Amino acid sequence: MAKIATVLANMFEDVEYTDPAKAFREAGHEVTVIGSEKGATLEGKQKEAQVTTNAAISEVSPEEYDALFIPGGFSPDILRGDDQFVQFTKHFADEGKPVFAICHGPQLLISAEVLNGRHITGYKSIHVDLKNAGAKVKDEEVVVCGGNLVTSRQPEDIPAFIRESLKTLQQ
Repeated sequence: MAKIATVLANMFEDVEYTDPAKAFREAGHEVTVIGSEKGATLEGKQKEAQVTTNAAISEVSPEEYDALFIPGGFSPDILRGDDQFVQFTKHFADEGKPVFAICHGPQLLISAEVLNGRHITGYKSIHVDLKNAGAKVKDEEVVVCGGNLVTSRQPEDIPAFIRESLKTLQQ
């Protein structure tokens, strides 16, 4: 069973957090929600989900976790403004640990400067940003690169995103 670090801020895309987190937990994995402060209540941009953070970024170390999950919405753009989240994300990519990012989630990977030469997808509006970061962008429901980076474009892609993320965790 994997320990999955989930980085989250307000305005996350509700189902892009709730559906994968539920699937990860049902498969027996531990999901820890990490925000700017411990015990904060974060609200999704659709106002359908509220999540309480388990830990603050300042009190965790990436070495404690096996995988990183980055839901989309406006949350990744907020998080990438904080170097603690950027460095946390960079650790997972540099160590070859699984990273699961959906929709705008790859924005955090752009700021961590870890996408050069990687195959990836994301929400259509960030495709140019991904290309400018050196990534090879594909417009597909799910892209798996190097056996450890799983990305999807939007809420409609969640079933494929969950399927490939769970496969990656089994390896």
